[in-house]
Formats: sequence, structure tokens, C-alpha cells
Amino acid sequence: MVERIPMSKTGYTRLKEELERLQSKDRYEVIKSIEIALGHGDLKENAEYHAAKERQGHIEGRIQELKDKLGRSEVIDCTKVSVERVVFGTRVTVVDLDTDEEVTYWLVGSDEADVKKGSISVMSPWGRALIGKEEGDEVVVKIPKGILNLEIISIECGDIP
Repeated sequence: MVERIPMSKTGYTRLKEELERLQSKDRYEVIKSIEIALGHGDLKENAEYHAAKERQGHIEGRIQELKDKLGRSEVIDCTKVSVERVVFGTRVTVVDLDTDEEVTYWLVGSDEADVKKGSISVMSPWGRALIGKEEGDEVVVKIPKGILNLEIISIECGDIP
């Protein structure tokens, strides 16, 4: 059975745009670089050629990876998810019970996670600990630095930035 990859509309669009750029622009640029490098002669000592071939390998690998992910994606409309419990696509605000610090994160797929932009993967320790919880629930999160004691303040839905 094919393992589905949950993803927001925004995340799906970003991956699709990256795939289109790789196929329509980057792939052709690297082919031109290889052709130019071939014109320089001896391939054994041609650093430009080897660098271009390596880049071509990375591009083709990423294209295959993106095709696979997009093909297995399960696009979730984050504006229509339930906010009774923490689920994929919700924005969760928690307070650290030890420091009283509040933080808000969107729960998204692994490819969309970016802590600096306020989104965490549902597969991360934080995400796993929060999934299924309700407002007012206390949550213990094991992280490399130790244990965090959190309380869920709010659960919201909407478009993921």
C-alpha cells in the first residue's frame, strides 16, 4: 500500500513550483553548462564538466523525489480542519509552564516545516506530543535539552503562510 504524505495546499504548491522550475529551467541550464565544458577538451581534468555533471545528478534526483512526493501527497485544506483537537494544519498556541513563554506553531508536513517561520512537522517530537490534544490539556514534550511542560492555550485553523 502506498504511504500518503499529508501536505497543505501551500506546501503542495511550493513543491509543484520547485518541480516546474527544475524541469523547465535548471535542467536546461545544466545541460548548456555541460555542453560548454565539453568544448574545453580533456574531460579527465575538466573541473567545469565534473561540477556540471554532479549538479545534473542532484537536479535529476530532486526531480524524481518531488514527483514521488507529489504523487503520494494528500492535500489537506487547512481552512476546513476541526479545531476541537490538534490535527494537521492547525495553528496551536502553547505556554511553557516553567517559563510562562508563549509560542505559536502551525502543524504541517515534514517538507513544509520551518521553525523560524513558525511551522513544525507533525512528525517532530513537538508535533507528535500535540496531536490529538485539546485546549487546556497539559503536554509533556521530550526534547534533546530535556523535558518541556506545556499547556495548550488555543487551536485555530486557516491558510498556512
